[in-house]
Amino acid sequence: MIPSNEQLDQGLIVSVQAPLGSPMRDPEVIAAMADASLRNGVVGVRLESPEHIGAVRRRCPEALIIGLWKCTFPNSSVYITPGWREIQAVWSAGADVIALDATQRLRPDGQPLADLIQRCRTELRAPLMADVDSVVNGVRAADLGCEWVGTTLYGYTEETADRTPPALELLPELRHELKTSVRLICEGGIATPSAARAALEAGADNVVVGTAITGVDLQVAAYRRGMAG
Repeated sequence: MIPSNEQLDQGLIVSVQAPLGSPMRDPEVIAAMADASLRNGVVGVRLESPEHIGAVRRRCPEALIIGLWKCTFPNSSVYITPGWREIQAVWSAGADVIALDATQRLRPDGQPLADLIQRCRTELRAPLMADVDSVVNGVRAADLGCEWVGTTLYGYTEETADRTPPALELLPELRHELKTSVRLICEGGIATPSAARAALEAGADNVVVGTAITGVDLQVAAYRRGMAG
């Protein structure tokens, strides 16, 4: 059950992920970090892979989970829940909302985004979070049926590679163009509480923070680089 808008509004969502090869990637470690986040007042967690979603669902049965699965394919640069197999796996593992790449890039095997969204809505009745990189793609995803739109891929696609998240500049226009029923999420590059507040003031309904809270590997590496000066 997804909490009401009143319960979610202006709340923090923590992305609890760890890079491949990291000891932090253990499902029980991920579940413990998610549990700690929830106990300290976050409204939901964003998790990668069916294994991690399942581990958190078992430990935190009441948690709001936004789930995704990063899978790479040789014929596409889309990797966030790119196809139907990944969508089914994320949903079956216990996600409440499925996050997927909703840019206009070619998907693996040429699967149309519109078909995937329609299939989710009819076969799974699953709420979807569109990870986008632009206003145009955000509006298109919402028109196709995505209930949540996030700025996750701003700065990470070929079209936005010259830009640096957070995507604060997209938020006012997205909020203006999207129906009020669509949740607007600022994700990517939020590294301080003041930046999270700025995202809310720019129009976001929620803010996702990952590396700055749970990214032990990247945070330690950043400190080491900075200290080496």
